[in-house]
Amino acid sequence: MSDAPKTSADHSPVEKKSIDDSLDFEHGSTAPDAHDHARSDPAMSKIWRKMDLYVLPVVTIMYFLSSLDRSNIGNARIAGLQQKLHMSDTQYSLALTVTLIPYTLIEIPSNYLLMIVGPRYLLPTMALLWGITCTLQGVVTNYSGLIACRFFLGLFEGGLLPGMTFYLATFYPRQMLQLRVSIMFSATSLASAFSGLLAAAIIGMDGVGNRPGWAWVFILEGLFTVVFAAVSFCLMPNTPSSAYFLSEDEKHLVSGAVLDEGLLTEGANKRRDLSDMLKTFVQPHVIFCAVAGFFSGATLSGLAYFLPSIVASLGYKGSEAQLMSVPPFAVAAFLSIVTAILADRYAHRGLTLIFFAVMSAIGFGIFYGSFVNHTRYGSLFLAVPGAYCVGPPLGTWMANNTAPLVRRGTALALLTTMTNLGSILSTWLLGALSPAPRYTSATVTLIVFQVATVLCAAVNMAWLTSENRRKERVQAGGEEPRPERPGAVANESAWFKYVL
Repeated sequence: MSDAPKTSADHSPVEKKSIDDSLDFEHGSTAPDAHDHARSDPAMSKIWRKMDLYVLPVVTIMYFLSSLDRSNIGNARIAGLQQKLHMSDTQYSLALTVTLIPYTLIEIPSNYLLMIVGPRYLLPTMALLWGITCTLQGVVTNYSGLIACRFFLGLFEGGLLPGMTFYLATFYPRQMLQLRVSIMFSATSLASAFSGLLAAAIIGMDGVGNRPGWAWVFILEGLFTVVFAAVSFCLMPNTPSSAYFLSEDEKHLVSGAVLDEGLLTEGANKRRDLSDMLKTFVQPHVIFCAVAGFFSGATLSGLAYFLPSIVASLGYKGSEAQLMSVPPFAVAAFLSIVTAILADRYAHRGLTLIFFAVMSAIGFGIFYGSFVNHTRYGSLFLAVPGAYCVGPPLGTWMANNTAPLVRRGTALALLTTMTNLGSILSTWLLGALSPAPRYTSATVTLIVFQVATVLCAAVNMAWLTSENRRKERVQAGGEEPRPERPGAVANESAWFKYVL
């Protein structure tokens, strides 16, 4: 099927390459009943179901494969990779760090490029390249080869998370966004769970083709990504206006819905200039979210890379250690989606974030205080879901409260950059700097990070509340005229209401 939209006599959304040159969505002031109308109107409900059927699965599977291909080194490690390549713990941490450096540096440029090239071309290309790189890890014979593969894996995967979040923010109204981001982000915990199951099965191929079992983990998972990436070129529309699965009337309904919510911008307001990008870095709510992203990234990546090793340190060995790392991640995926439904319904991102940071802190506290392995394993059912469920509300919060388009793209890229800086810390914190089985320094640090995340969220909520009250006073006093379309404003405008 063609990706190009049909034309009509009176109005035709024209397909263009740039994501913000076709149909742009901005998070502006939302009419009180706009979201309820969007969900209850039968025609609109049908459209959102189509979005969920055609757009969301592609995004979720692609992010699932990204998480799987990036973190499967943890499963390969306990399956013999470290011994085969004669790596010390320090060298293993260095291999993880080499992945995260280009992963971090590429994110802001990648999101900028996404707005120019369009997601339909950029995102599948990234997946194709990192899938090839993941596969090549299965044929390396020395540490230098692994380091080279990890560098390019990080380079090709780096822009995916901010790009995906930005992409979803152009398809869904902001109060419907967290559920979709959570479904996408649940792919991280599912990938971590599925990675253990896959590794337990694939390791049985040890000796096939004269290759060890850990090599087949990289080869098979990487090849699947390559195949899916090739198919994704045909599956991903750039924008709703170019969606092959929507009729022309449905495209008009989407335009009307986002206009009602103040999410549509037009020609004069479509900006991609440097001044808007720079303003992103000095806005308080962006800074608070970015700092929280650092703490979240350190926690989440530490668990993604090291949970199989942590479980192994609790007395589980071989395939049993792989399998016992699965349940905490499965719980994380379930909780992420359930709480996202409530967060979208009541538009409370900050409270969701606080709840899960506290939950994670309790889990790490039990892990630190107990000397009983079964109890310490049980604590992972609090620490892991808590850490993984912080990500979706944090990313959605940033997207909800940042406009115009270029500023939102920059803010999401900044958030992921900070998350990855935390990830770099975690590769050493849970690796060379804090030995098994107690992981004392790492556990204490991660408890502090959860408390700091709670503080960032609380202060951000207080600031956003005070800003909304100030904006109400400005509106009441007539100090800032109401724009013709409230969606075509920057987030500091009195007519842009922040989401708490």
